[in-house]
Amino acid sequence: MQDMDSENTLIMKEFNSRKTVLQILLKTDEDDSRPVYISGNFNSWRTQDKEFRMERIGNNLYQFEFPSNFNYPDDLQYKFTKGDWSEVEIGKNNEITSNRSTKLHSGILNEYVPKWRKNWLPFKTNYLPKVILISDEFEIPQLNKTRKIWALLPHDYDSSSESYPVMYLQDAQNLFNENAQYGNWEIDKKLAVMAEYKIGKIIIVAIEHAEEDRIKEYNVGKTVLGKGQGKKYIKFMTETLKPFVDSNFRTKKEREFTGIGGSSMGGLVSIFSGLRYPEVYGKLMIFSPSLWVVPKLKIDTDSTTTDDTKIYLYAGGDESATMIEHVQQFKKNILASEFIKDKMKINLSINMEGKHSETYWSDEFPKAIEWLFFNTKVN
Repeated sequence: MQDMDSENTLIMKEFNSRKTVLQILLKTDEDDSRPVYISGNFNSWRTQDKEFRMERIGNNLYQFEFPSNFNYPDDLQYKFTKGDWSEVEIGKNNEITSNRSTKLHSGILNEYVPKWRKNWLPFKTNYLPKVILISDEFEIPQLNKTRKIWALLPHDYDSSSESYPVMYLQDAQNLFNENAQYGNWEIDKKLAVMAEYKIGKIIIVAIEHAEEDRIKEYNVGKTVLGKGQGKKYIKFMTETLKPFVDSNFRTKKEREFTGIGGSSMGGLVSIFSGLRYPEVYGKLMIFSPSLWVVPKLKIDTDSTTTDDTKIYLYAGGDESATMIEHVQQFKKNILASEFIKDKMKINLSINMEGKHSETYWSDEFPKAIEWLFFNTKVN
């Protein structure tokens, strides 16, 4: 430890000998293999701007030197991230840190970061959403079945009079259940962090899947999986569940405040929901959709309500040999439609290391919610 401190002291002395331009020296107690970037009002708060990636010059020690021709704002504001707002710097007690600022154009700025977020965590319990079991046996008349359905309400729902946008999500068993077999998205924890950062408040309605009949319910029409019940399931969500939710909770009912989403087959049925009922769903959150089942995606050509529809589309490079190809082709086909052109916005997010698992969908969830509903920058 003594040798490490001595080495860092020598590095800092050498660094401090150069003062013709503005230089930032960053020390951090908590370090890992993720690179460090500077985001600020000089680069539109971009979090992976290669021009503002810091150089690692020692153990837990980074530096950045602004170019000699840099155009400084009157008040230079900035923060340090590990490449995303989900990986931003935090204080020693896991608290949000304020924007840093300086009016200097030369000299040395010695900065310090005690901790970093990782995948939006850690979270604070007082911001956790209020989880309500809507029904243990909610009737699905279209399928002559019942289903367990949950609502996750903003943490201050009971003390507020606000109305909120709503996202309907498939596969509730894997969204916030700590005992889920394959892990869970941790959406309750992610919503807590988003509330703390004042990104925006939303109601999540989580519908449990049908266990052994999951594939059948999420399969729409005739595909390689056989004949599915997807059309009836979509009708249930749209004509039965949504009216119930709007009648019993303070929701913003309009399409621009209503979303639907899921992963894998849950993502596929969510695509169909948006295409069949564009007048109801203005936001689609589609993670790793099972496009391999070769569905016939029919766009509602009679609808004039697809304006401003937003689709957040995610795929992982380590999911299958065809996943990225399928989602890229899906995006191309959607945007090529004369009925969709200039009416839809699609954000395609690809993680080349991403696997077909809850861990990666969990990481995308807050990014998708922010882009779909709030589209603000955390800084």
